[in-house]
Amino acid sequence: MRTIEYFYSAHSVFAYLGSATLKRIADQTGARIEHRPMDLHFVMQEVGVSAFKSRNKAHIDYFFGTEIERWSKARGAPWLGRIPTHHARDYALANRCLIAVARSGQDVDRLSHAFLQAHWRDDANLSDAATLKELADGLGLPGADILNRAGGEAVERAYLRNSEEAIERSVFGSPTYFVDQEMFYGQDRLDFVEAALQASD
Repeated sequence: MRTIEYFYSAHSVFAYLGSATLKRIADQTGARIEHRPMDLHFVMQEVGVSAFKSRNKAHIDYFFGTEIERWSKARGAPWLGRIPTHHARDYALANRCLIAVARSGQDVDRLSHAFLQAHWRDDANLSDAATLKELADGLGLPGADILNRAGGEAVERAYLRNSEEAIERSVFGSPTYFVDQEMFYGQDRLDFVEAALQASD
């Protein structure tokens, strides 16, 4: 079985826009998605990428406006039409919940998409434990247990490892995918991810 290593953050808009397409590609090629949630702000800082708030207004308007609108329509992934209310919060807990679910062998693909979609379509606060529990419970997953495991030392270590490995492998944004060590940055490169999987069959 081929593997797609998927480095991203639970609050990433472009991870959201590519989420359903990534799952379709994995299903059609028989690949497994290896979820690697990371501390995006830490990774960007360590690799020297400037924070979005420090970029000029034209760049921000293009990145968080024009490009999202285009890809929302292209992917059939509706969004709020603005930055979510709680977007500037800390998303470590949401990322660690995804790691906890992946480590347990539960359906992390669905939970990941649910988190991303809830944030960008429904304005959900992914830094709020009650919201995360509700989203997990809604998928038939044990929300309280997931939150409990997300706070554990093993998951915290895995979260740090994901972030450190992202830095070592020159990841500079979310989402970033790897197929056989080849890096593809951005959900707009998913066609190339699919081609790489097909070529390696």
